[in-house]
Amino acid sequence: MSLGFTPPTVTGDLQIWAQNVVAYLRRTASRLQFKNALASAADDGAIMWDPVGGYPVVSKGGVWRELVMADGHAIFAQDANITAAAANTAYAIQFDAPSLAKNISLSGTNPTRIVFADGGLYRVSFTAQISSSSASTIEFRFWPRVNGTNITGSTMVASLHNNGATIVVSRDAIFQFSAGDYLEAMWATDSTSGILEAHAATAYAPASPSATMAISRVSA
Repeated sequence: MSLGFTPPTVTGDLQIWAQNVVAYLRRTASRLQFKNALASAADDGAIMWDPVGGYPVVSKGGVWRELVMADGHAIFAQDANITAAAANTAYAIQFDAPSLAKNISLSGTNPTRIVFADGGLYRVSFTAQISSSSASTIEFRFWPRVNGTNITGSTMVASLHNNGATIVVSRDAIFQFSAGDYLEAMWATDSTSGILEAHAATAYAPASPSATMAISRVSA
């Protein structure tokens, strides 16, 4: 790769030559930090900045791999009760505006959709606080839907029997998303007496959301 500089030639005085090499490396450092079409990934461990992607990359196994920074995280919650208008019907949970959000957001046209600005592997942690107002057993189902398609084998099932009972169900999973993909948290219940219940703050404890979702990017 041509850098526009000529490395110092070896002279009889090695100390002066070494000083010239150090000065040369200082002059060329700025040229080496940006990845371009001529940058080689043949040797492992070279770190550069990709100005096109806007992130650092490292050479490994002959290819440039993105170094994941703090980009790609968000915390979602719903602070109100979530009810089902009909039994045995799929509904997407609508979360409140996210907090600590970076490159993950709610869709401006459909607020049940969580949109990813960057592709990669993401850890998704979901919780729901289920409650029953019936003495009969009520079943709840939760599952992820990506770009409008249910994820096979992903449903979480829970049930309540006691009237007024409340429990929290949760699950962590790793998802592969491409830039522009969206995620929806789906749920259904076999009785409209089953709800996702939020609780107000008390004198000794903060409020409790009906559902939460924490997302963080773990790999490019």
